[in-house]
Amino acid sequence: MSTAPTAGRVLVAGIGNVFLGDDGFGVATARALAARPLPPHVEVVDIGVRGVHLAYQLLDGYDTLILVDATARGHPPGTLYVIEHDDESLVTGAAGAPLDGHRMTPDAVLALLGTLCAGTGGQPPRRTLVVGCEPARIEERMELSGPVSDAVPRAVRLVEELLAAAPEPEPCPSAGEAAK
Repeated sequence: MSTAPTAGRVLVAGIGNVFLGDDGFGVATARALAARPLPPHVEVVDIGVRGVHLAYQLLDGYDTLILVDATARGHPPGTLYVIEHDDESLVTGAAGAPLDGHRMTPDAVLALLGTLCAGTGGQPPRRTLVVGCEPARIEERMELSGPVSDAVPRAVRLVEELLAAAPEPEPCPSAGEAAK
């Protein structure tokens, strides 16, 4: 297991509970994105509510993390956001709220990652983005509301645009070039 970010590797993680209506936005978007052709340095995962799993997976070393999640910010349902996460506590490994493996928000996952990295000498991703969608309803139901369902294809395109704007990883030198 590598503990340092690997140049150019990107993890796109869909977060949310599919049993709570629009909270399943991140999972639906990750599933739609995973069906698309993506560069080999991009990995898409349906994390759902397994935040601890995400934190441990990030220890494998990623340069960029894109979290996809329902994000209430007071705008009309279906509004998409790109939020750059720049919490300095990730670097320092500052402890946050008590750990609950079944209710981990993205901030709690990133705080846990900071703690894990501090203990292993690893590094969190250099860049963390959140692609969020304003939910209409977060209640017990298995389907997304109309506005949030309509936002899924737009979110897929938005993530693809973010991936296209990110620098490509540098190719590994061949054995002959490495020996020079």
